[in-house]
Amino acid sequence: MSKFVITGGNPIGGHHKAPGNKNAALPMIACAVMAEGPVELLNLPLISDVRVMLDIVESLGAKVWLDEKNHSVRIDPTSITPKPLCAELCRKVRTSILFAGPLVARFGEAIIPSPGGDNIGRRRLDTHFDGLRGLGVDITETNPFIFRRSKPLQGKRLLFDEASVTATENVVMAAALAEGHTTIYNAACEPHVQDLCHMLNSMGASITGIGTNCICIEGVKKLSGTTAHISGDAIEAASFIAAAAATHGSLTVEGINVEEFEMIARPFARLGVTWETRADGTLYLPEVQTLKVVNDVDNAIPKIEDGIWPAIPSDIMSALIVLATQVDGVIMFFEKMFESRMFFVDHLVGMGARIVLCDPHRAIVHGPVDLHSSSVSSPDIRAGMALLIAALSAKGTTVIERADRIDRGYEAIEVALQAMGANIERKN
Repeated sequence: MSKFVITGGNPIGGHHKAPGNKNAALPMIACAVMAEGPVELLNLPLISDVRVMLDIVESLGAKVWLDEKNHSVRIDPTSITPKPLCAELCRKVRTSILFAGPLVARFGEAIIPSPGGDNIGRRRLDTHFDGLRGLGVDITETNPFIFRRSKPLQGKRLLFDEASVTATENVVMAAALAEGHTTIYNAACEPHVQDLCHMLNSMGASITGIGTNCICIEGVKKLSGTTAHISGDAIEAASFIAAAAATHGSLTVEGINVEEFEMIARPFARLGVTWETRADGTLYLPEVQTLKVVNDVDNAIPKIEDGIWPAIPSDIMSALIVLATQVDGVIMFFEKMFESRMFFVDHLVGMGARIVLCDPHRAIVHGPVDLHSSSVSSPDIRAGMALLIAALSAKGTTVIERADRIDRGYEAIEVALQAMGANIERKN
C-alpha cells in the first residue's frame, strides 16, 4: 500500500487536461468483447480500474495492446472463449458485472463472481437481473452469478424500477444482439451512457433515444470492430477545479464537454465559484473569487443535492463539501444516492471543519474555517480525492493512507498536483 504526504498552503493552479471519462471507459471495455473484430479506444484514462477491466478481458482470451504514451488500447476479442471470470479481479471493481450482458448475448453464458468496488452504500443488482431476465436470460443468483440463454435473446418492453447507470449499460449491450425491438423506460441518460450507445452504433447496433430516459434498440445479428473516442472526465476536472478554488488558485482545464458543465456549474456557483467556458472545450477559473454561499430567496439556507442525470452527479458531492469548508456561509448537502458516502466527513471534522452530519444523507457545513493537518485513510475514490483537497487547503502536513483507492479514479494524481504547485509526494 502507498500513502500521500501533503503539506498544504500552496495555491493550486495552472493548466490541466481532463483525461477520458472513467465511467465511460469501463463499460466500453466490456462492450469490446461483443465485437467480431478489433476495437480501439482512444483517450483512455490510465487508472487502476481500467487496468483491471483490461486484465479481465485478457483473461477471457482476448488480445490486448495498451499504448500508454497515446492513452489508447486495442482489443482483439476474436479469440475469446466463454469461461468464469477471475474472482480476484472481480473483487477489485464494481464494473465487472458489466460483462454479464455482452458475454451472455454473444456466447450464451457468463459466470461472474460478486463484484467489488467502493463501499459507499448498497448498490443493487436487481435492475440488472430484471432487465436481462426480460430479454430471456436465465440467472442463478449464487456466487458466482450464472447467466445463461438457451436460445437467442428476445427484444422486449422494459420498465426499470430505478434509472441505474450500469443496469442500463448492461441491458443495452445485451439488447443490441437480441432479436426484435427493445424499449427501456426509465433508462439512465448520463453522458457516459451516451458514449457507450454511440460506440455500439459505430459497431453496427441500432440505438435511438440516446440522451433520454427512453432508449430504443433494434437488435442486430452481429457487431463489428470499431474505433471509439472516450469523452473527457467531468468529475475528474471538477475535482481539480474544487482544489484550485479552495486554495485560491487559477486554473485552465482542456478537454471538457461544455454542455455537461452546465449542470456542474450550478453547485459551484452556490459556493461563489464561477468560470468561463469556450466552445473548444476549454474552461478558465480565475484566481479572484468571492467564496461566499449564495442563499435562496428570502435569505434561506440553500441546499446542494445530487440525483440522476441531469441532476448534480453524486460523484462530485465529496469535493464540494470540502470546498464549502472554505466558503463564507452555511449550506446543506443532501446525498440522495448512497447512504454511506457522507461518513468521510468525520475526517474533515477531525481537521477542524464545522460540519454537522444530520443523518447518513444530510450534512450542514459552516465556513470558512482554517483546516489543520491530520492523518487519515481514504475510504473510497471520491472521498479520497476530497481529503486530498482538504490537505491542500490545510496548515501543516497531512498523511493520507490507502492512496490506491484514489488511484482507481485519478491517473497519477500526485504528478498532476505537483505540476499545479502542490507539495505532495507518494510513499510506499
